[in-house]
Amino acid sequence: MKSLLLVEDDRTLAETLSERLAKEGYDVVWVDRIDRARLEISKRRFDLLILDVGLPDGSGFDLAKEIRRGKQTTPFVFLTAMTSAEYRLEGYELGAEEYIPKPFHLRELLLRVKHVLDNHSSPEWLDLGDRVLHWDALEVKESKLASAAVIDRLQPRDASLLRLLVERSPAVVSRDEILDKIWGEESFPSSRTVDNAIVRLRQSLGETHAARIRSVRSVGYQWE
Repeated sequence: MKSLLLVEDDRTLAETLSERLAKEGYDVVWVDRIDRARLEISKRRFDLLILDVGLPDGSGFDLAKEIRRGKQTTPFVFLTAMTSAEYRLEGYELGAEEYIPKPFHLRELLLRVKHVLDNHSSPEWLDLGDRVLHWDALEVKESKLASAAVIDRLQPRDASLLRLLVERSPAVVSRDEILDKIWGEESFPSSRTVDNAIVRLRQSLGETHAARIRSVRSVGYQWE
């Protein structure tokens, strides 16, 4: 599931966008201030940032500058009523994938979001050097080549768990969140369910890479 951070101080608009984006299958976090956006960005990795420009505690342009100074490669789009050519040029010079003026057609926004995410889609594999995990095939192989030998095969939920940890790195993901996102409403999942999946994943990754799944006592797990 792709994760989006929406930074927008118009509550009505933000609630409408959050609801519609969630219906499209995105995990949406909404904040209305730059300081709250900074906090969310420090806690997890997002696939896309949707930034208003005029915010109560500063400019979305300044937030974009901070993101780039921090060497983060997360794509971002501006969603703003500041529609002059000067503002649009500044937005694109900062590295924005899109500059979407308000008011906008909701369907157009959804298409632009999908377009950006498709262009920045995650690779089909996790390259560990001496072995490669092919996400769709649920296989750990000796290389990316189709003819490469299969070292191990993953259970679908184990692969989803590993992908969640990788995409959220360096954040620590709690057992409760893992259960909610990976197991959902399944009957009787528990923290032991997560721990058992981690054991299997470490075995699949092999001795060299098993330690990259770090246990954080009383919290959850982290991909290093």
